[in-house]
Amino acid sequence: MSDAAVAFEDSLGLFTVYEDGSVRRASPSSLFDVPVIDGGSVQWKDYTFDPQNNLSLRLYKPTSPNNNNNNSNKLPVIYNFHGGGFCIGSRADPISHNCCCRLASRLQAVVVSPDYRLAPESRLPAAVEDGYAALKWLQDQAEGRGDEGDGWLGDVADFGNVFVCGESAGGNIAHNLAVRLGSGSPELAPVEVKGYVLLAPFFGGTVPSTFKPVILLCNKRPLQHYKKKSSPFCKH
Repeated sequence: MSDAAVAFEDSLGLFTVYEDGSVRRASPSSLFDVPVIDGGSVQWKDYTFDPQNNLSLRLYKPTSPNNNNNNSNKLPVIYNFHGGGFCIGSRADPISHNCCCRLASRLQAVVVSPDYRLAPESRLPAAVEDGYAALKWLQDQAEGRGDEGDGWLGDVADFGNVFVCGESAGGNIAHNLAVRLGSGSPELAPVEVKGYVLLAPFFGGTVPSTFKPVILLCNKRPLQHYKKKSSPFCKH
């Protein structure tokens, strides 16, 4: 923890920026004491997809797949980008991890949960660029250019049946990927994205909107600070 004076701290105690530029982050799950749930129905594994920026992703797949598709033994692929106002959160946070386990188990799918660079150290569009890089990583696996070599993904993944989803800031990333790539973009071939799912996407505008928070995490003030800290146009 830095000895410098605090320059900014959100009202939830999750995100602190010091005057020397250092940052302290806490897990969103710490607000609710969320445990990691492991029912044994899903196995998972971490991979590095961007060594230059030290970014990893977590793959999930059912332990015993029950694929009802008679035409293929492959499973659909779901990309899930975590939320956190572009300033907090990670693939390893219990909220994100439990969500991905449930998606893999309930939907009988391969789930890919990438990390991305966070603000204010890396302001937008860094997170969107990382989302794109995570999809290009899947393309490398589909074309056999990946360096993993263990068949953990290729044996079960249907690269022609991919969906991209995200919650909050992750929904913003999914939106920007949809704008750039659309559906079935040749830029990713043989990977084919069939659709995008935006869950409470985190967008910001120039005119304040009517806002009535119903839960603690939706307090307007920290969201405004996250927007300022992640925007490339706000340097304070």
